[in-house]
Amino acid sequence: MLASFLTTILFSVSVVCATRSAKLLGGTEANFWRLLVATIVLAIWAHCFGQGLSGDSFPLFLISGIIGVGADVFLFQALPRIGSRLSVLIIQCFSALSAAAVEWMWMGTKLTAWQIVACATILAGVALALAPGKHLNATRQTLMAGIGFGLLAALGNGMGAVLSRKAYAVAAAAHQNIDGATGGYQRLIGGLFVAGICLLAVRRREVAAQFTDPESPKWPKAEKWRRAWPWVLANALVGQTLGVTCYQWALKTTPTGLVLAIVATTPLVIIPVACKFEGEKVEARSIAGGLVAVAGVVLLLFVR
Repeated sequence: MLASFLTTILFSVSVVCATRSAKLLGGTEANFWRLLVATIVLAIWAHCFGQGLSGDSFPLFLISGIIGVGADVFLFQALPRIGSRLSVLIIQCFSALSAAAVEWMWMGTKLTAWQIVACATILAGVALALAPGKHLNATRQTLMAGIGFGLLAALGNGMGAVLSRKAYAVAAAAHQNIDGATGGYQRLIGGLFVAGICLLAVRRREVAAQFTDPESPKWPKAEKWRRAWPWVLANALVGQTLGVTCYQWALKTTPTGLVLAIVATTPLVIIPVACKFEGEKVEARSIAGGLVAVAGVVLLLFVR
């Protein structure tokens, strides 16, 4: 449970950094560079102090990264369209639901009735707190596109989490101890591969556009990078390095549905930060929803 709470705090900071870097560089490029930085940092840990690329569970971690971390490509498309609050609301809530269902059908992990009630309470509180009001300035087309990208990211995130749980089960069966940082590193390799392909596709399209249309948008200038690199670095270290390590630690010991239900409270921490950086206003229902979600977490701790 402690690992889940630490993940929540770290992911909260990370999402705001991701939004800022995505708006400055574009979602595809911001996603690739933060994954590259995080992979390098975790590789140093894994090869010096962890298990590196060894273990029977490595193929599953790799696939988990391709599906789960790779789904962040969709997250970075949703963030600049519908903002941090609605993006994370969609992703966290639907990730928890899809992961719990898949793990139950595949691995036979069942939640008790009270655990289901607690998880439902958490998700209901998050939905109440973060549902966007009139302050969300977006056209219908932009809103629908952002929601679509968010749903794809949620599905990939949930599936990736279940695959990580399965990977730890395979490692335990083989009497191998894979720590959270090593598991996170092995996952990031798959995610970085997907992000790299997406970046190459975008670059190829931009190069072609510059030859056919001289007035087409140019690649990000040095000034943009001077403004964006602190957000990219913070996102990589806080979210994909420390946050993912705690996330894998939590999945190693706790059913996916419970972990993602707690992590779903991430957006509540975002509220004051989103008010400062994105100009959103705190409403009474946001406070009420936060209290409901906290009540659900407390209930989950008791029934645990």
